Amino acid sequence: MQHCTSLLPCLRVQIMRPFMSLCRPPPMPRATLCPRVVAVQARAKGTEAGAPAPPRKPTAPGPDRTPSEEDIRSVRIGKAQALRDAGLEPYAYSFDRSASAAQLQAAHAELPAGQEDREARVSIAGRITLRRVLGKLAFARLNDESGAIQLYFDKGTLGQPAFARVKDVLDIGDIVGAEGHMKRTDKGELSVVVTSWTMLTKAIQPLPDKWHGLADVEARYRRRYVDMIVTPGVTDTLRARSKTISALRRALEDRGFLEVETPVLETAAGGADARPFLTYHNVMQRQLSLRIATELHLKRLVVSGWGWGVGGVGTVHEADRPLDPQSRLGYKAEVVITCSRVSSLVRLLGSAPPPPLAPPSCQVGGLERVFEVGRIFRNEGVSSRHNPEFTSVELYQAYTDYHGMMELTEELIRACAQAVTGSAAITYQDTAIDLGAPFRRATMHSLVQEATGVDFGGFSTADTAAAIEAAQAALAAPGAAAPSPELATAIAAATSPGLVVNLLFEALVESTLEQPTFVLDHPVEVSPLAKRHRDNPALTERFELYVAGRELANSFTELNDPLEQRARFEAQLASHAAARDAAAAAAAAAGPSATPGAGPDVDYEVALDEDFLSALEVGLPPTGGMGMGIDRLVMLLTDSPSIRDVIAFPLMK
Repeated sequence: MQHCTSLLPCLRVQIMRPFMSLCRPPPMPRATLCPRVVAVQARAKGTEAGAPAPPRKPTAPGPDRTPSEEDIRSVRIGKAQALRDAGLEPYAYSFDRSASAAQLQAAHAELPAGQEDREARVSIAGRITLRRVLGKLAFARLNDESGAIQLYFDKGTLGQPAFARVKDVLDIGDIVGAEGHMKRTDKGELSVVVTSWTMLTKAIQPLPDKWHGLADVEARYRRRYVDMIVTPGVTDTLRARSKTISALRRALEDRGFLEVETPVLETAAGGADARPFLTYHNVMQRQLSLRIATELHLKRLVVSGWGWGVGGVGTVHEADRPLDPQSRLGYKAEVVITCSRVSSLVRLLGSAPPPPLAPPSCQVGGLERVFEVGRIFRNEGVSSRHNPEFTSVELYQAYTDYHGMMELTEELIRACAQAVTGSAAITYQDTAIDLGAPFRRATMHSLVQEATGVDFGGFSTADTAAAIEAAQAALAAPGAAAPSPELATAIAAATSPGLVVNLLFEALVESTLEQPTFVLDHPVEVSPLAKRHRDNPALTERFELYVAGRELANSFTELNDPLEQRARFEAQLASHAAARDAAAAAAAAAGPSATPGAGPDVDYEVALDEDFLSALEVGLPPTGGMGMGIDRLVMLLTDSPSIRDVIAFPLMK
């Protein structure tokens, strides 16, 4: 930016100077103003026509009084009207620009200081974020989506009327279009020497103070449209979010996954244990809930992908890449031939060439690999890691298990890291994290044993009391941190060793997992949709991925036994009903003195999804599924401490 060493007052004083001396706009007859503007200006002065002046805080008289936002707004409305009176529209319809600020900076990077390129005619548009008038010269910083460039206003080049408008009506925050040629000032600032300029949008509200910006974090989230203008890095984070989602989509589509959409409104919320948001459909006269997960409908699609042919002799389903019997990510070394009435399996032997694909008219609409990027809604708490509405990617692949999902999850995260940061080595909150190395894999029981010294794998359901005593002894051991009252109460009330292990993991282990870690083989009690472990029926084939001390992804070998799924759901409903009754009894015992929200958040209905169970009875093939929180992934890749930083408009109280 061009500077003048002969003027020493600070930039803020220079910016505010036009508002001093009662911040008068250019003189114009009062009769020419519209009644609304007259009323606004009258209220700003406290002398509205026909009514006594409203009481105002006394302010120091004189030209040094700092104008209020209402004063500034009133003046700017007057400036917009002045433009209209001069035959100029302050809110334009369009503007043709030839280049962005970044393109101009790159194209004229070699222009020497003090030189002009009059042949380089350009037009540019953007928001004014800095303005300074120095006699017959004026300077302004114009910002657009790509960056910033200086506008150089010379009265001799621009002409008296246009230069007067720069001084009289141009403010910080205005959006303008400018035409001219390129110049690099003596101080090395690349500039557009303006030969004509147009007010595209007159900003009525001023931007926050240049030096302090939006210091209030709550105000930043509430007025995100201003935050993106004045706070460096906000738009970069939102761009990184877009890159993350695009990279996920490309990576999945390259692997043969089909993106689908499933309902947001559901008759029964399922797929997770969370309080739903409820709404009411007036025409159908029924209560609906916003989805808390996309899982159950996506599984229905995998079920629906296997049916009768639509004509012709048959269809051979092949992978989009060569079959590899050793890869869990590809199809098994089998193909399915589906005829109109007969279905059989044909095994590919050795390196024999695969059978040719049948004509498209004969193909069955198989949906072996599906995914959805969608919004999820949970009527629960708000924190730096939780927002009531968030975005997840959930995917399902037939004929693989949670081992195949681990491989896929690593590949997806590396693809996103490469797209956003250009590297698999990142830093999150001053901690170096390596996403390029193979992720650590450890069972939940082994991690809890490392933290407590107790092997809870030896406890059966009949040993629940002994497991509780062992946990309490580990928490009371010398050097161990005192457990929170909530943890102590939950452990004492645990009804199985699996629940004890899960509680200890969440309290003692979860926050310590800085480097990417797959936590494997969760207890069956906390995994109602996961298939039992093939080697230990007390566990499930499930993993959660933890990075930087927080959960990032969750995956199962999907439970496809409809009878066991029904039993699991019924047990979950009974457990929820018992917890709800206990919470109600505790609230009743506490009476009016009870603190609202102090107990567990279980006061909501949970219904059995009979339609999903019916779909399982039709037949779900062996399937691996994975869900990952996109907001948390973006937090990780952009070094953002709060989930609100990566959501354009987070929900606020």
